[in-house]
This record gives sequence, C-alpha cells and structure tokens, in this order.
Amino acid sequence: MPIERIELPDKEVILVGTAHVSQSSVDEVRAAIREHCPDEVAIELCQSRFEVLKNPGGWQDMDIIRVIKEKKTSFLFANLVMASFQRRIGERFGVKPGDEMRAAIEEAEVAGMPIALVDRPVQLTLQRAWKSLRMWEKIKLLFSSLFSILAVDEIKEDEIERLKDKDVLTSTIEEVARQAPTVKRVLIDERDAYMARRIVDLKGRKIIAVVGAGHMEGLIGQMKNPVDDIDALEYVPPGKKGIAKWIIPLVILVLIGAGFFFGSPEQGYEMVKWWLLCNAVFAALGTAIALAHPVTVLVATLASPITSLNPTLAAGWFAGLSEAYIKKPKVSDFEAIQDDIVHFTGWWKNPVTRILLVVILANLGSSMGAIIAMPILTRIVLGG
Repeated sequence: MPIERIELPDKEVILVGTAHVSQSSVDEVRAAIREHCPDEVAIELCQSRFEVLKNPGGWQDMDIIRVIKEKKTSFLFANLVMASFQRRIGERFGVKPGDEMRAAIEEAEVAGMPIALVDRPVQLTLQRAWKSLRMWEKIKLLFSSLFSILAVDEIKEDEIERLKDKDVLTSTIEEVARQAPTVKRVLIDERDAYMARRIVDLKGRKIIAVVGAGHMEGLIGQMKNPVDDIDALEYVPPGKKGIAKWIIPLVILVLIGAGFFFGSPEQGYEMVKWWLLCNAVFAALGTAIALAHPVTVLVATLASPITSLNPTLAAGWFAGLSEAYIKKPKVSDFEAIQDDIVHFTGWWKNPVTRILLVVILANLGSSMGAIIAMPILTRIVLGG
C-alpha cells in the first residue's frame, strides 16, 4: 500500500493511499493507524459522505420530488453511478465501498483520536464540474455515465491493486486529462489542493491521512506549497447570464421567422413542423427508454418543443415530476436503492432510479432533438 511521509514545519503527515474497494486496503489502514498512533486521523470524506457511511439507510429520507424541483437530479444520478461501480467491484471481492474509510473511522474512535473530514463537499465538486462543461460535453458525459453501468465485468482483483502503483496511476490520470481535462481538474486537481490545505491546517503534530491512491502525488506537491485560501475552491460559478443563455433559442426563432417573412407561410409552417417533430420524437423516445408511464411520455412530448426554447426550463423536469406523482416511490423503494443499482436492470426496476432515468433521458432526448432540428431549419431557409 502506498505510504508517504511528509515533514512540514509544525507537523508530520503520513499519507496512506487506498484503492477504495480492496480488502488489503482495509487491513493496511487499520495497521497504519495502530502502528503510528497519530494525534488526528484525516479522511477523504465530506460531511454528507461521512453521514452516508454512518447511516446507510438514510436513502429513505430522500424526497425525490424536491430533488427534481431543486434541479439536483444530475448530481444524484452521478453519485449513484459512482456508487454502483464501486459496489459491484466490492461485491465481487467481498468488500463494501468505503470499507477502508469505515476502518479508519472505527480505529480512530476506538483509540479516542479526533477525526477530520478533509474532502470538499461532493455536491460542490459535482456542481463545479458540471458548470465547467459545454453542452455537448454534458451530453457526452451523461451517455458515458449510462454506459459505465455495464463497464465493471472485466475488472480483476489484481488490476484494482495495481491502481495503487504510482506509475500506472500517473498514466491513468494523464489519460483522463486527455479525454476530459475539465473534469480531471475539478475532480482531482482541485480536491488535491482543497484537501492539502485542510490537512496542513490541522492542529495535531502527527497526522495520518487516509486518501485514495489517485490523490497521493497531487497531495504531496500541494502540501509543500498549499493554496492560501480555499474559498475560491468552494465557489460555484453562476450559470450563463443575460442574453448568453438565450442565444440558441433566439437563433431558432430567427430561423423560423426568416422562413415566414423572407420565404413563404408554407416554408415557415414546414420549419415549425420539423421543430415540433424533432423535439417531441426524441424526448418521447428518451422517456420511453426509461420505461416511463404513457402519461409521462406524453408530458415529455408536449413539453420538449417549448422547454427547448426556454433555457430556464427542461423537459426532463416535467417528465420526472409526472412520473413521481403517478408512481410515487415507497419507503421500501428508497431502502432498496443500494442493492438495485448493482444490477443494470435494477435501475429500471426501482421506481426512484427510474424517475432519475426519466429526467436524464428526457433531457438528453430533448437536447438531441434541438441539435438535429437546427440544420434542418437552416436547410429549409436556404433552400427557400
């Protein structure tokens, strides 16, 4: 297991790198804390993830309608996708996701050592990552998330252990940076800087920090030259302001207007027809793939052509609310989430995750419909 000692002017920090889903990581975390007897144990968790570990049944308190209304569906979906991936690996090797963090918490509590939660709140991280992506990158990321539900079967235990090797890890991070530099910066680099500052600010003279192996190299560099202020890393940039978010809807309206005024009424009506058709069909298709109720499919079909012209609205929100009201989840459905997301079909079987799929796929379908409609409208105008 990767262990690094860092000597700072007022403290010694012992970094313990884990593979997150590995029995050897669990055993070695316990051994490291017992051997070094630190003054404080820092853990790569935020308060919300800590509470989930301490209270796995907390799902039953979630209000899915509130999640949709507060526009947090994508963040919840991303959390569940990551949980699904780790849980399925863990089931294959007899380890629950987060067992190494549970081990660190248990060892610290038994020994009476203070516990420091040093990671940035997961919702802030996901919001910063999401806000930094372009529209096409968001669509690509959501598709990747959907396909990743099936991507665990070929992973072997020795491959998980090799994730703790620095050379393999470095090349992996470089590949992530090449494929998605923004996501890599927010998920890894920024959190390295955040956690390093939090660890440096701890009062203990000897600190053990239990972190994912992917953060080891970044933390070492950041702790030697920590950021002055982490407030900037907690800031979520606002969405597009003013006219910027209306550019695409305005372009659509200008194209349709040009068809009516510079072409002919028939040309204008043809453009309106294609706009309605593209949006309605793809939103309906996405919602149907989520196995939504027929009424919900109809809601997405009717909402998409309108919401695509209003950046403050989304077809998926209306579809998700419809599905939630028609098939309101029971407490038992929330309790079953963690077991159901392990299996691909479980995402459609569980009413809670199916509602999330309705929102995500309806929005994807609506966006694809708008993208496909634009060149069609342009060709009609130019052809006129």
